Amino acid sequence: MTDPYSQPAGAVPVPESDEPTPSERRAASTSFGELFGQVTKDMSTLIRQEVELAKAELKQSASRAGAGAGLLGGAGYAGLMAVFFLSCALWWGLADLIESVGWAAVIVAVIWAIIAAILYVIGRKRLKEVQGLPRTADSVKKLPETFKRNEENR
Repeated sequence: MTDPYSQPAGAVPVPESDEPTPSERRAASTSFGELFGQVTKDMSTLIRQEVELAKAELKQSASRAGAGAGLLGGAGYAGLMAVFFLSCALWWGLADLIESVGWAAVIVAVIWAIIAAILYVIGRKRLKEVQGLPRTADSVKKLPETFKRNEENR
């Protein structure tokens, strides 16, 4: 029997018997096929749980994105209404200035037509600059070469 005071501090005492532990006995009595089956079952359970977690996270993210999109839609509508009523105020203000409601409406419509034309030209120019997915297209083109056997592996 060993003296417990002769071991270094924090050392785990090792039993002196050569008797196997329950885990060692189970490992010795279980076949490789059973062990492999258990590992496969555990992996399947783990993957299933990960998929469920991903679904839950995706559902939560989608609901948050939907709420955010709804708020952005509401903000867009509110902005549209603000522009509409500001345009009406400008129309009435111009009508008081030039004393013609019809010509004031034409002036406001021309201002909006100019803004629309400028936005159209800028938007069209930016769309022509879009290149799509150049890096992805390049890497996809290289995939068939990647799967071909090279001279070193023959």
